Order: sequence, then C-alpha cells, then structure tokens
Amino acid sequence: MIDFYTWFTPNGRKVALMLEETGIEYTTFPININNKEQFQPHFLAISPNNRIPAIVDRDNNDYSLFESGAILLYLAEKSGQFLNTSDRNVYWRTMEWLMWQMGGVGPMFGQVHHFTKYNKGISEYAENRYQNEAKRLYGVMNKRLGESQFIGGEDYSIADMSIWPWVARFNWQEIDLNEFDNVKRWYKEILVRPAVKRAWNVPENEQPLPDPDDSSSY
Repeated sequence: MIDFYTWFTPNGRKVALMLEETGIEYTTFPININNKEQFQPHFLAISPNNRIPAIVDRDNNDYSLFESGAILLYLAEKSGQFLNTSDRNVYWRTMEWLMWQMGGVGPMFGQVHHFTKYNKGISEYAENRYQNEAKRLYGVMNKRLGESQFIGGEDYSIADMSIWPWVARFNWQEIDLNEFDNVKRWYKEILVRPAVKRAWNVPENEQPLPDPDDSSSY
C-alpha cells in the first residue's frame, strides 16, 4: 500500500498516472498547495523540499520518497512495469527522455504557466522567453515522436507518463497542438487510456481533461 501525498498539478498527475496504470494499491492524501499545506510539519517530514508529490511505501518499512521522477523509477521497480530493463538501449532511451522532462519540460513549462497563465502582462520579456522555449521543446518532442510511437521507443513508459500531464496544459501554454502533429497523435493516444481519466481526478477536482480537437480546450 502506498500513501500518496499530492495535488492536481502535472507533477502530481504523473505519479497518479503511474499508480493507476500499475494497479498498485494506494491511498490519496491531498496536499492543498493553494492553502500552503505543503509546509505542514507532517508533510515536510517526508518531502523536505516542500513540494508535491511524495509517497510512503507501507509495504517497505514505511519508506518515504519525494521528487516525481524518483517516485516513477521507484514504482517502476516495485511493479516491474513501464520501464524495460532487459533491453539496455530502450532502458537508456527511456531514462534519457525522463531526464529531459525533469530538466527541461517541467521547469520551462512551469515558467510559462507562471508568466502566461497566472501573471500575464507583468513581463513581456519573460512571457516571450519561456513561451519560445516551450515551443522549442515541443519541436524536439515532435521530431522524436515522428521517429517512434512513444517518447522512449515503441512501448508506453514512465517517460511518457512524466511528459503527458505537462502537455495536457497546452492551453495554459497557448500552444496549438495542430502545429505539432506527432505530439498531437501521441497525446490523443494516451488521452483515451482509462488510467489517464482516473488519474486526472486524483485528488478530486473540477478541471476538464483537455481535448485538442475540442475548441473549448484552447
């Protein structure tokens, strides 16, 4: 059993997606970051960087872990799913793109959200800087997905799960997925997975699941 401390952000949703895909039993403990609950002592005890998500594995001597990328790797090892360890080329390609998400997509898309979604008009320079970088990253992703079905190769993996919830904020980033046809194909293929629909609502929220073919999503 996993105790899952989270909120409905891209980083939280990628771990929710992994939990739902693997079928690992878990209990959700919402951490409302809008109410500063991430600074509560009980949460800081397992996530000293005061960021969601974090987990406690009750099956492993209450082992706690923070940082979403580390959690995805831990759950892949625990479940034996969504990380190919037998083919070293596939393994390292998956790791490569997982690190790309953590070092590029997450930080840069997060800045787009900050300046374009929540603080539009405060800094034209920042808006342009981060939106241009987001578009560059979408271009990198589009090229990769023109070469393989999924981001790490031909199989759906933790690399896809790490990136998909960030791309699901294309509307916040003012990105038209029609300009990135391979990304759109990949996004829609994952969108219809039952685990995605369940994970999107962990914890329960009223945010619609964006569909790039629905004009109201933009």
